[in-house]
Amino acid sequence: MTRVNIQDAKTHLSRYIDRVEQGEVIIVCRHNRPVAELRAIETSLARPARVAGLLKGRIHWEPDAFAPMTAEELAEFDAAPVFPPAGQA
Repeated sequence: MTRVNIQDAKTHLSRYIDRVEQGEVIIVCRHNRPVAELRAIETSLARPARVAGLLKGRIHWEPDAFAPMTAEELAEFDAAPVFPPAGQA
């Protein structure tokens, strides 16, 4: 554990960060009284890559699920309230 004053920490921060990455702990002091501690943080492991197609064969769509809306459906969609009145589900 190394103790440094604030001015020295400001001047040589990148050096101290390099030492922290190597596992050392740096104590920053003001007037020889510890006020902060520099230590490496534990990084979480990277997430595993997502695999495409995990649900293939398990989800089925109706043949017209993505067909364009009819004129009647579009008119009903545009005229519908954004938030239905209370009591309706």
